[in-house]
Amino acid sequence: MFSTKRQTASDAVFDVVNNVIMLCICFITLYPIWYVIVNAFNDGSDAMRGGIYWWPRQFSLESFRAVFNSSGIMTAMGVTVAKTVVGTVVHVFFTAMVAYAVSRKELIGRQLYMVIGTITMFFGGGLIPYYLLIRDLGLLDSFWVYIIPAMFSFFDLIIFLTFFREIPEALEEAAKIDGANDFRIFWSVIIPSSMPVIATIALFHGVYQWNDYFTGMIYINDTDMQPIQTYLYRVVAQSSSNQMLAAMPSGVAVTVTSQSLKLATMVVTTAPIVFVYPFLQKYFVKGFMLGAIKG
Repeated sequence: MFSTKRQTASDAVFDVVNNVIMLCICFITLYPIWYVIVNAFNDGSDAMRGGIYWWPRQFSLESFRAVFNSSGIMTAMGVTVAKTVVGTVVHVFFTAMVAYAVSRKELIGRQLYMVIGTITMFFGGGLIPYYLLIRDLGLLDSFWVYIIPAMFSFFDLIIFLTFFREIPEALEEAAKIDGANDFRIFWSVIIPSSMPVIATIALFHGVYQWNDYFTGMIYINDTDMQPIQTYLYRVVAQSSSNQMLAAMPSGVAVTVTSQSLKLATMVVTTAPIVFVYPFLQKYFVKGFMLGAIKG
């Protein structure tokens, strides 16, 4: 009886300490985001005095108005949405199709393909050879530079491959008896049975496409083809923020600073994925549990 009480007391202490540590971690993680939001909604000239930590001291939307008045941000947002949607659909379909082919035991050279793919996960040619390849393929300053190089991921192939091996072979055999070819089996049997893993890969790659700024910075010189994250990079680098500030009416520019424009742009560029992600996360968890039950 005494040992049971000691165990209960130690569990209570552990729970308290664990909760305190987790709260501290949550605060350290979330407060910088809250700080950016608070200062973005504060008057720019007033924010320069400092002392704003929890709530806006002088609430103002002028910085956001200046951001949305910029013609470049809406163009960049359109490019980001287009490449996220198209890139995710193409990536999931192409990677799943290759993974299904590799999962077939009758595929000649299957082990060689796995070895070559595994090597590419650890070794690469570097940025300069990759840039020369993109240039020779004619993808510089092209929308397809966001799509074609990201069509396939060997890491995602391994995830698909693991799931495909759990699908009963009887389903494919029944489809072959009905006269279905390999592509029809893939489209009508494998894809509907693989929605949990498809949701997982789509979530991961969609977030990657939205957050990717490096591709637009290196391979795109046309500012009208750069995504929102590259636009944010240019604003943080001050060149675009100073141009936006100079283009504003004099009465508004008094209350807006280069720093407030940067913070407002950060909020605008990150808000869509922050709001969408919880809904995607719900389907991701559901798909993960379905996959666990299926396995």
